[in-house]
Amino acid sequence: MRVEEFGLYGMFQNMQKAECHFINGTEKMRYIQRYIYNRQQYMMFDSDVGHFVGFTRYGEGFARYVNSVPATLEYVRTAVDTICRVSYEVCTPFLTERRVPPSVSISLVPPSSSLPGSGCLLCSGQQELSEHVVATDVVPNGDWTYQLLVLLETSPRRGLSYSCQVEHVSLEQPLRRH
Repeated sequence: MRVEEFGLYGMFQNMQKAECHFINGTEKMRYIQRYIYNRQQYMMFDSDVGHFVGFTRYGEGFARYVNSVPATLEYVRTAVDTICRVSYEVCTPFLTERRVPPSVSISLVPPSSSLPGSGCLLCSGQQELSEHVVATDVVPNGDWTYQLLVLLETSPRRGLSYSCQVEHVSLEQPLRRH
């Protein structure tokens, strides 16, 4: 007989989560290993503490046990160097040193059923918004870069000049397109 036949259905989750915390590069690193059962943390190891600590009755007993196993303690105590430092060295060039300079462009969006009138100007880039300007949420490009689309809600008029300016920490001076 299956449990589902009585209308009872359940799911249990047992999870282990490892975290590396970096402060000022690798000057100060911290390794944390969390043990979680059904969204409740029952035990953890923190490299700043140096041993396992239990948070539930089960976790306290389990922490006493793993703290008594020298090989386990040696493994987690060295994880700051064997896991965190190595991960930092491998991932840093891609995650923190990769810079894609922002760009800016202005284009006319033809009128549609959602935007009646003679169309709108689309300014794409990263910028501080001013009056009559609406922006999308940050949109992932799929290659670990992101974009923000900014729409000036106005009907362009003959004889007027429009510009779009993007300011970004990676730029020495703002990018501007007319």
